[in-house]
Amino acid sequence: MANQEFKTGEKAPESGTYKVKSLVNGSNASSDNTEIQLNEGDQFPPSPSENEAAYWEKSS
Repeated sequence: MANQEFKTGEKAPESGTYKVKSLVNGSNASSDNTEIQLNEGDQFPPSPSENEAAYWEKSS
């Protein structure tokens, strides 16, 4: 199954560890390798390093 993307402000579909895939504004977020723990229903936050809206994906 392909990795699903989740945008800042959306709710996590399941509990787990998530990481920033890219920023919504198109900037590369490769320097942001922060991983966060979310519980099902938690809201995805902005990118921790850039404090901007981001696309998140579940970590392996």
